[in-house]
Formats: sequence, structure tokens, C-alpha cells
Amino acid sequence: MINGEKILAAPIRWAMVGGGQGSQIGYIHRSAALRDGVFQLVAGAFDIDPVRAREFGTKLGLDPERCYPDYATLFAQEAQRPDGIQAVSIATPNGTHFAICQAALQAGLHVVCEKPLCFTTEQAEQLRQLAAAQGRIVGVTYGYAGHQLIEQAREMIAAGELGEIRIVQMQFAHGFHSAAVEAANPATQWRVDPKMAGPSYVLGDVGTHPLYLSEVMLPQLRIKRLLCTRQSFVKSRAPLEDNAFTLMEYDNGAVGQVWSCAVNAGSMHGQKIRVIGAKASLEWWDERPNQLSFEVQGQPARILERGMGYLHPAALADDRIGAGHPEGLFEAWSNLYYRFALAMDAADRGQPAPLRYPDIDAGVEGVRWVEHCVRSADAGAVWVDYR
Repeated sequence: MINGEKILAAPIRWAMVGGGQGSQIGYIHRSAALRDGVFQLVAGAFDIDPVRAREFGTKLGLDPERCYPDYATLFAQEAQRPDGIQAVSIATPNGTHFAICQAALQAGLHVVCEKPLCFTTEQAEQLRQLAAAQGRIVGVTYGYAGHQLIEQAREMIAAGELGEIRIVQMQFAHGFHSAAVEAANPATQWRVDPKMAGPSYVLGDVGTHPLYLSEVMLPQLRIKRLLCTRQSFVKSRAPLEDNAFTLMEYDNGAVGQVWSCAVNAGSMHGQKIRVIGAKASLEWWDERPNQLSFEVQGQPARILERGMGYLHPAALADDRIGAGHPEGLFEAWSNLYYRFALAMDAADRGQPAPLRYPDIDAGVEGVRWVEHCVRSADAGAVWVDYR
């Protein structure tokens, strides 16, 4: 159980690019990274406006001289300091991720990056090769993977409690963009602009989240081919989609589907994953993240609760407050950040990461999946080979 004990000899000196004033995701990054004392925020380039960046960083308690006007200056100036940064988190629009991540790795920094890492598999592979050459860690913020019951599902599936896996149903289908909210919301505008969002909207923005959960739960499954159809129900978003359905065939004969949607009117989040085996099924819903449904054919359905002693040790390792108290997104992100920190510390000592975390390989796979989905949809919703 995580109980506040010091787990690193010294916190990792850390900076942020983006995530400035009014950024919800920036606040989540900072709250998660600083929670367990494994990171120390010492610098940043928080805004494209240098004045705002400096003012905001100062309000966070930073030295004004370490609140930089842009990421290039941040990396160059910090490299000259004996107490310079060791890691950086990137919380900027999608279109900037590749250049900033590449520059950070070239500067010898560990990186935590929002997904997607970039727009193409070719770019993602470049980042993977660069990270390996530099011996640096790249973590990707698939934040929902930090919920402890995802680990429980992984262990139950590996133990054969579901039997042979047949079907994987995934969705992330909220309704908050069922109208053209971007017309009055600058924070949403870039998400539907191909120049900044890339080749997709909801496939990359929400669909890759349950896809990654499936990769955690079912590491043995490999996609053989997929078919995708996508729509722009709010017409001004075209060519980017606000709804998409993806069918997948796996190499073991199982099938899967992902519903990616921002126009599911009335839905708060609608992120669910259901894994169906020959003997039993598991289902997890992010609006009820403290429960995992376990349904064995011919038996009453069971609800497994986080923090309980009957869970696998791998799940309980992420428990923070014991059973009964609800945990949420901040706890999940904190679990990822302490895993990132342990991986970075291990890399600095030439050791392998002691815990699984969403790494550069997960980032590459997310980019590859979106690329194949777009290729299938734009060809008329045809089956395309995945590898």
C-alpha cells in the first residue's frame, strides 16, 4: 500500500511545457507528479505568451528566472545549470508533441507526454529509436490505466479465470461535444483542427484510452486487421470525426470493437471495457472505477471492490487509502507518475523499470492504431491489415 514513505533518495527535478493558467490537464499533471514527493517542479514554459508564462510560474512558487518563454530556451538554459531539470512533461496541443518530445530527448531528458505522441507511425518510431539511443524514459499519460482494478483484471485474465478470450468490447463515448461547442471554447477548437489535432479527433482523443486498457489487460492479443467507419455529425468538424466505430480481429481468433464518440448526448464519460471469455466476463466502467464486474456463466454476478484483501497483490500495490473510500482520477494519475519516477530513476542507474507503465511502445501503438483506423475509414470502411 502506498502510505507516503519516501521511495526515491531525491525527487526528480521536473519541468512542464504547457499546462498553464486555466489548463485542467496541467493541474492534473502537477497534482499527480507532486503527490508522492517523487518529482519536484523547478522550471517550466507554461504558455506561448512569455509574460503569462512567467506570471503563472511565479504563482506556482517557481523562481521567475526559471519560467521560460518557450521549450527550446527551457531545455538550453536548464542544461547549463548544475541543478537543471532531469525530466519534462508535455501538456500542449497534439501538433506540437513530436517536436517538443524530440528536442527533450535530444537534450537528455526523460519525458512524460500527452497522447498522441505524434501524427504518424514513422514519427513515433523515430521517437522510440531516439529514446533507446539516449537511454531515456518516455511515459504516455493513459491516465485511466492507473486505476488498481485494471491490474486486477490483467491478473485474473492471465490466470485463466475467464477461459479463452473471445470478445473485447470497448467504448469511450461522451456527449459533451454533441453541439459545436468549439465555436465558443478555444480549448476545444484545436481538437477539431487537423493542423493541430492531426488526422483524427475522437479516435485519438478518446478511443485510444480503452484500447490501451485492453493492451494492459490482454498483453497477449495482437490485432490482425481492422475496419473503421467515422462520421462528422457536427459538419463543421469535417474532415475530422466526432464518432467512429472500429472492428478488429485478433491473431488468436478473438474479435474486438471500439466506439469512439463525443456526440453521445447525455453521456458523462461512457468509457467501458468488457472482456468476454469462454467461461466468464469482466467489465470496468470509468464512472464507477472502484468496482470490477466479474460474471461467471451460470453463477450470480460478483462485484469486486478496490482495496479489498481478496484482490491480487499487483492490484493492492497501487492502493492508497484502503477499502471503502472511493478513489478517482487523481489517484490513478498519481499511480502512473510514481511509476514513471521509478522507471526514470532505474534508467539513470542503468537498471530496467521495476514496474509496468504506459511507455514509448504504448505511445507508438496508439499512433499506429489511429493511422490504420483513418486509412480504413477514408478508403470506404474497408478491412486493412494491421502489421
